[in-house]
Amino acid sequence: MQNSLQIAWLIPLFPLIGFLINGLGRKQLSKSMIGVIGSGVILASFVMSIWVFLQVKDGNTHVATYFDFINAGKLKISFAFQIDQLSSLFLLIITGVGFLIHVYSVAYMHEEKTEHFGRYFSYLNLFVFSMLLLVLGANYVIMFIGWEGVGLCSYLLIGFWFKKDEYNKAANKAFIMNRIGDLGFLIAIFWIISKAGSVNFPDVFAAATGKFNGKEFTTTDITCITLLLFVGATGKSAQIPLYTWLPDAMAGPTPVSALIHAATMVTAGIYMVARSNILYSMSHLVMNVVWVIGLATAILAATIALKQNDIKKVLAYSTVSQLGFMFLALGTGAYVAAVFHVMTHAFFKALLFLGSGSVIHAMGGEQDIRKMGGLNKRMKITSMTFLLGCLAIAGIPGFSGFFSKDAILAGAFGRSPVIYAIALGAALLTAFYMFRLYATVFRGTFRGTHDQEHHLHESPSAMTVPLIILAILSVVGGWIGIPEFMASGANKLNEFLAPVFASSNQFLESRGRLHEIDHNTEWMLTGLSSLLIILVVVFAWNKFSRKPELAETKGLGRVLENKWYVDELYDTIIVKPLNWLGGVLNSVVEKDVIDGLVNGVGRAVNYGSRQLRLLQSGQVANYVLLMVLSMLVVFVLQFFLRK
Repeated sequence: MQNSLQIAWLIPLFPLIGFLINGLGRKQLSKSMIGVIGSGVILASFVMSIWVFLQVKDGNTHVATYFDFINAGKLKISFAFQIDQLSSLFLLIITGVGFLIHVYSVAYMHEEKTEHFGRYFSYLNLFVFSMLLLVLGANYVIMFIGWEGVGLCSYLLIGFWFKKDEYNKAANKAFIMNRIGDLGFLIAIFWIISKAGSVNFPDVFAAATGKFNGKEFTTTDITCITLLLFVGATGKSAQIPLYTWLPDAMAGPTPVSALIHAATMVTAGIYMVARSNILYSMSHLVMNVVWVIGLATAILAATIALKQNDIKKVLAYSTVSQLGFMFLALGTGAYVAAVFHVMTHAFFKALLFLGSGSVIHAMGGEQDIRKMGGLNKRMKITSMTFLLGCLAIAGIPGFSGFFSKDAILAGAFGRSPVIYAIALGAALLTAFYMFRLYATVFRGTFRGTHDQEHHLHESPSAMTVPLIILAILSVVGGWIGIPEFMASGANKLNEFLAPVFASSNQFLESRGRLHEIDHNTEWMLTGLSSLLIILVVVFAWNKFSRKPELAETKGLGRVLENKWYVDELYDTIIVKPLNWLGGVLNSVVEKDVIDGLVNGVGRAVNYGSRQLRLLQSGQVANYVLLMVLSMLVVFVLQFFLRK
């Protein structure tokens, strides 16, 4: 069994091959061939991922070591893959949803020139390769290589239309803010190496829970390492204070938004914390930091989404908010619930982003929802699938988001009823802004121009088929995690992931921090949240179907529309001072001090040379005089200074 899992290297290899073929042959290959290759390699990886999933389904795990990556003294880091329940689940999400996004992209990007079409698919393939490397890595160094690769690809794809300056700024913003988080991750790796002498997951966890080769983590080590890792997670998974890059990432093509927000990049931080679960479980302080940041992000982003009028911006802040829910689950010890929401979120958020792309495609590039309305009459498939995605993310009973969000809320209640109440408020905001979005776009009458109305049409099958598949997954995807209080033994996901989080659950239970609630309480909480969410959905549906928000916002609404002025705050306290400091360093330190010093040395050499050349007069008498004077100086020095 383990020997057969050695060929898991094929899973990331296929996208890498697609990247090389499409990247190098983008000028020679046709669009159809580029699309087939770009999508086909992801399909091949998906098939392999299914095979791996079936191998580990019964509890089999394996670390596949291929070669020594770093061998320096006592430090040995192997290029190895960890194949277990957690990594296999993420493989299915990345390759499955990624494949649908690739197929969708073939139609969405068909108007691009062949060369740019090939460049686009090569970037997508490299993106998937990097994410697969991240989740398969058996140590923190291999994970970090994939982590950096994902950051690079996000920069390339966000700034894909690089002739527009604002898109380049958005790409730079994403790259720079991720570098801030990545620095924390990198310092954590160095800290781990200095204390444990290894970066392999089993060795690091052994050093945390006991001893590894006589080395043991102190409480301070665990606290600092987990905090630094969490800094990396806040950057990659867009949490306070490093979340502002994600909404600006909408500058890239819509399928890129779906890939970044649903299946790959933003889930990297969740995966890293989930993989390091035992370290976090051993630090109560950091666990508190994680849930506080997650809950604050969920609320903040949800309030901002209430007043956004760009269809993709609403979904972007929705993603930030949903990621906050996932970190809330991680911080309360509900690790399975966090991973569960990663999976369901991948389904309905990919559906919503691709649905928004279908709308934008039909509207001729228009993204302002105030200029839409009544699209359900002309785009029935897009309208129906988008509605199913909204029902799923809102947490309507029976849909995938209901089960995963209910699990998070249950974990929050076990930690504290106050945390539960705040989280429920964020869930209600989610239902409100999503049905504000749906009703404004698809209900009522059309508010765009005559040309836009004439252009309205349903998207081609290459775009609608992925929507239908994702809509089905958004409905039934949560059924593998039906909670125990509803049906005993029905939570197959919890059973599947149990080995990954067994040590953490045992540790939390031993410390009295594994909070479980009885079934009657769960029924009551589920009924309460479901009733409130349905009421909010009905209210938003009626309100915005009849009278969409078209007038200028005022008061608090204006503050929310301007995103609490966080970008302006960052610009005032960070960007402008750094630009001023850069100007001072450039004009004063660089030009006056450094350039002045270098140029001064040059001028001094030139001056000295001009003076010394006067000694070379060619007159013998002058040379004899210099010799006599020199001998006299030497004589004086020797006679009077000699000890």
